[in-house]
Amino acid sequence: MKVILTMDVKNLGKKGKVCEVSDGYARNFLFPKKWAIEATTGNLNDVASKKANEDKRKAKEKEDAQLLAEKLSSITVEVRTKIGEGGRLFGSVTNKEIAEALKSKYGIEIDKRKIEVKEPIKALGSYTIQTKIHPEVSAQLKVEVKAI
Repeated sequence: MKVILTMDVKNLGKKGKVCEVSDGYARNFLFPKKWAIEATTGNLNDVASKKANEDKRKAKEKEDAQLLAEKLSSITVEVRTKIGEGGRLFGSVTNKEIAEALKSKYGIEIDKRKIEVKEPIKALGSYTIQTKIHPEVSAQLKVEVKAI
């Protein structure tokens, strides 16, 4: 019997794969657990349309991420902070502060976890920081740390 997997099944395949299994395995194990559906023409067409919609959505997300990456590469974020003697900061500039500065000045909302600060920023000056916007898209963000 041919079945379409509705989720990843060990030793059979990934979600959406059409597999040939014994009738008993399908009726007694896969169907009751809702791990598979019978591979009828209607079900095959339904799975194909869902996959096409998912591919379109992923392509749109990637395109939006590339546009955001271009925008981020062209701007410089200014973070103002208190300084002590010798131009050293009290604490350090965190990815949360950078995300808040982006939101307040440019209206760009980025999750703070997507901003990767390799080493703590503890002095005034300009820095280049990597942002991972999408699994396949990243951008360089310029950050300028200035005194209040």
